[in-house]
Amino acid sequence: MEGEQPQAGPEPGEPPQPAAPLRPVASQSRFQVDLVTEAGGGGNGQKEQSPAAGQAPPPGTKDSGDGGAAIPCPAEPTATEEAKGRFRVNFVEPASGEQQLPAGEPAAASAVASPATCSHGQPAASEAMNGYPQNGDTILSEGSLQSSGTGAHHYYDTHSNTYYLRTFGHNTIDAVPRIDHYRNTVAQLGEKLIRPSLAELHDELDKEPFEDGFVNGEESSPAEDAVSKHVADNKGVVKFGWVKGVLVRCMLNIWGVMLFIRLSWIVGHAGIGLALLVIGMATVVTTITGLSTSAITTNGFVRGGGAYYLISRSLGPEFGGAIGLIFAFANAVAVAMYVVGFAETLRDLLVEHNALMIDETNDIRIVGTITIVILFGISVAGMEWEAKAQIVLLGILLIAISNFVVGTFIPANDKRAKGFFNYHGEIFSENFGPDFREGEDFFSVFAIFFPAATGILAGANISGDLADPQMAIPKGTLLAIVITTIVYAGAAVAAGSCIVRDATGNLTDVIAPGTVNNCTTAACKLGFNFSSCATNKCAYGLMNNFQVMSLASGFGPLITAGIFSATLSSALASLVSAPKIFQALCKDNIYPGLHMFSVGYGKNNEPLRGYVLTFFIGLGFILIAELNVIAPIISNFFLASYALINFSVFHASLAKSPGWRPAFRYYNMWISLIGAILCCGVMFVINWYAALLTNVIVLALYIYVTYKKPDVNWGSSTQALTYLIAMQHAIRLAGVEDHVKNFRPQCLLMTGAPTSRPALLYLVHGFTKNVGLVVCGHVHTGPRRQALKEISTDQSKYQRWLIKNKMKAFYAPVYAEDLREGTQFLLQAVGLGRMRPNTLVFGFKKDWRQALMKDVENYINAIHDAFDYQYGVVVIRLKEGFNISHLQTQEELCTSQDKSVHPKDVVVNLEHSDADSKPSSKSVSETNSPAVSQDHKDEEDDSKASTQPLLKKEVKGPSVPLNMIDQKLLQASSLFQKKQCKGTIDVWWLFDDGGLTLLIPYLLTTKKKWKDCKIRVFIGGKINRIDHDRRTMATLLSKFRIDFSDITVLGDMNTKPSKDNIAAFEEMIEPFRLHEDDKEQEISDRMKAEEPWRITDNELEIYRMKTYRQIRLNELLRENSGTANLIVMSLPVARKGAVSSALYMAWIETLSKDLPPILLVRGNHQSVLTFYS
Repeated sequence: MEGEQPQAGPEPGEPPQPAAPLRPVASQSRFQVDLVTEAGGGGNGQKEQSPAAGQAPPPGTKDSGDGGAAIPCPAEPTATEEAKGRFRVNFVEPASGEQQLPAGEPAAASAVASPATCSHGQPAASEAMNGYPQNGDTILSEGSLQSSGTGAHHYYDTHSNTYYLRTFGHNTIDAVPRIDHYRNTVAQLGEKLIRPSLAELHDELDKEPFEDGFVNGEESSPAEDAVSKHVADNKGVVKFGWVKGVLVRCMLNIWGVMLFIRLSWIVGHAGIGLALLVIGMATVVTTITGLSTSAITTNGFVRGGGAYYLISRSLGPEFGGAIGLIFAFANAVAVAMYVVGFAETLRDLLVEHNALMIDETNDIRIVGTITIVILFGISVAGMEWEAKAQIVLLGILLIAISNFVVGTFIPANDKRAKGFFNYHGEIFSENFGPDFREGEDFFSVFAIFFPAATGILAGANISGDLADPQMAIPKGTLLAIVITTIVYAGAAVAAGSCIVRDATGNLTDVIAPGTVNNCTTAACKLGFNFSSCATNKCAYGLMNNFQVMSLASGFGPLITAGIFSATLSSALASLVSAPKIFQALCKDNIYPGLHMFSVGYGKNNEPLRGYVLTFFIGLGFILIAELNVIAPIISNFFLASYALINFSVFHASLAKSPGWRPAFRYYNMWISLIGAILCCGVMFVINWYAALLTNVIVLALYIYVTYKKPDVNWGSSTQALTYLIAMQHAIRLAGVEDHVKNFRPQCLLMTGAPTSRPALLYLVHGFTKNVGLVVCGHVHTGPRRQALKEISTDQSKYQRWLIKNKMKAFYAPVYAEDLREGTQFLLQAVGLGRMRPNTLVFGFKKDWRQALMKDVENYINAIHDAFDYQYGVVVIRLKEGFNISHLQTQEELCTSQDKSVHPKDVVVNLEHSDADSKPSSKSVSETNSPAVSQDHKDEEDDSKASTQPLLKKEVKGPSVPLNMIDQKLLQASSLFQKKQCKGTIDVWWLFDDGGLTLLIPYLLTTKKKWKDCKIRVFIGGKINRIDHDRRTMATLLSKFRIDFSDITVLGDMNTKPSKDNIAAFEEMIEPFRLHEDDKEQEISDRMKAEEPWRITDNELEIYRMKTYRQIRLNELLRENSGTANLIVMSLPVARKGAVSSALYMAWIETLSKDLPPILLVRGNHQSVLTFYS
């Protein structure tokens, strides 16, 4: 291949030395295709040196027919079947480290040929048929024909990187689908690969790289550069499967102290039937939440962060940030709650054995402190040690549960006096119904039980430490819910079938069955009379003794061990969950002040700082030793998280985003919505004031995050639903006919880069904000390829700038040959349905006399085109001008623009270096550039002038001083950003254009910045009818309900202007006149054809009176409105084809010069005002 550096193959007989495959990066876009012939199995294949150009190929090979490499011969079918479809793409880099052929060797030697014979001596069997390559054949690809001018090559093994010859029959650099192309960053699951860009496949081959050094206009982002330099090291990272990582944790959290201490009390009050209903209701809520969790976790790769990660990626950072903080805090406080539960149980044992250390409260603090220190040590030791501890605790818990089950079958004997009688139908029947006492009811009992079911996210909370979260979380969570529900229900039935509600514990209460009158309880039938418990509170039975499960068990101390296991395992799980969730929250930088807690340590990225924080939070609440107030709030925090997880599934399904494709199919959006409602209802059932407090906290955090606007984009369902609603409303609106009452100015504002003309944008935004549409049109001209590259980068950059500066506008760039063509494209294509511009807004072309007249012609013709398309037209003039792109320094950008980092943003800094006197930008646009850049250099400056300031490449040296003109221009650029002082908006409504000339100033006065300005109306009239015309206009304005301060009738509008002003006008147009009367007919005709913008003598004579009117109006404007805050005036219309561009520009120049800011407005002569209701 000509221009490529040839590659020398290994000597014959040497084993092949394939280079390590390297991934391509975006900037590598030169390819060379080499054949790979590697034998499988025993390594019989070998790569031989390619024959030199001009030599006959060795025997056994055939030419491919395309001048490419020769066809390889296969080795043994079993050994080389895989190698037959392989070839290698070489990515060319400037760095050269490869061997090169001698200078005299022909370039054709770089073509790769196959060995002459197979390693086992058999001739080649594969042949090309009719020039079409067969399996294993190769020809030169189009990518290999590109000359690089360099000699270094990266071998890119196409067998492992999806460039398949065998699949398509010819060489291609196009990649087939592969998972590594879709990764976001380097992760534990594999390395991100970059597929060939569209430019590499589509652009012409003879294009040279751009001056920025990137081929085909492709640049690599910082993330891609980091990916290319970093390969994840997964050695030593501990990852858990679904059993150890999810199932065990969820069961340990759900099987809390409730199972051993409170379940029997619940059965006593609610009865077996309602107790099962309580368990069932809690299971319904947790199951629905489990299904929703499964749907979210199987809709994409899940990272660390648990509930926070699931909610934030589904509903966005606002909900995620709010829930993440309170969920992490709830887990941290839950550590204290579980540890205090353990300490209280241990204290009761100390009291029972009369072995208190100090007193009951301080003993709780001492035991709790020691316990949390031990748990903290286990957590810091690493997830593997923590998992081992959980397994041990689960074993103890299972033994305790088995101990209870076995104990219910052991004959009661001496336990009967305390209410335990083994299984009896009489006890089951008596305990099946409810017996609520002491103000308890069904909902209060349910509120006590439900916190036991809030452990279903224990596995999801360590999602970052799971080997396969998408499989582990659904499988482990749902199975844990099933197992724990069965155990809870079985324990409730067992307790209700073996133990009576009340028992005295006295063996003297034994009676012969049936000997006591009026004793019909199950205990009486079984030989015990506990009727005294009806008047005196007894110490035993389901209603009175929390330790009845110890009584019923085979060995009581094992139940105590089970209680210890349940509390410690829950505490340990919470101690691990809280830092993991908090670390994920801090990594996303939702709350910037907490970013220090995002740092991880070790192979597992352990959040040691989070562990310390959680430890001190837990220790603080342990020292309080009273958690009865905080416990309901914790439960409500968990329920708020469950509610939002359920709502996330409903919301994502409702949004119908194509990205919502959960692998878990067993969910329903409406069931998830019911689950969310149930969670909210349970919050109020448990504790209404805690529910209110939770909602207030979530709302406050939501408002804070919304206000801070974190710079993240996670593709949330909120975005998807916003799009869906917008699309539905746009379609609905498209079917509605326009009505004059609903007319609103929708402006196509030709700003160029929005940052280059802020005054123009702010003024138009002043009368369209919350009223109408604004689209900032930007016409890119110049070299097509460069312009398209700029458009792709400018689109998001300038739209982000508009949003950051609270501009309710859209940015619409377009590529065209010139301004007129670009404006035509925008006039026809911009908008959607009824959301389409109806008014074209231009800044006045201040430098029209110095500019190329071709550009002036395009400017005027764009106005004619707008009228042709039935648009209104507004031309805005500020005597200082609008374009400040050449004045935007580093400091101004820092204060006015979005400060988020964008990989392709550049900063224009007009500073000189010590060594070079040239400005740091490539070119600087002129002060008097038109409202929309018309040559490529100006467009480039505009696009680079408004860029993100954080990517600073500051040049040391003094700043360029501003002259007086530029200082005034810079001050004027912020004129409309400030509140306007008291003054007037003068409306010169000379011609009825449908009312747009009047509507725009009225809309301005409704805004806060313009509310102190009064409208004055000027109209034309006759001297003898001034009062009549004033009353007529006042009546019309009153019918339109538009307030005004004064109406002036201009009776002397048609008076001839002063001679000086006429002379100044004639002097201005002199360079643009044709003077055909002084030339021969042929010469004047040719000049008119070549320069249609020139003003003819005949044209000037025909429109002399109209010219005088413009001059006279300027005199009246300076006389009457010289001190106005703003002037709005009817735009004169020039007949297309009759008035030259130069004359029309001269009219507008004359009419608007030396005045305050002026809007020349001409509607499309359709009514935009009405006085009908």
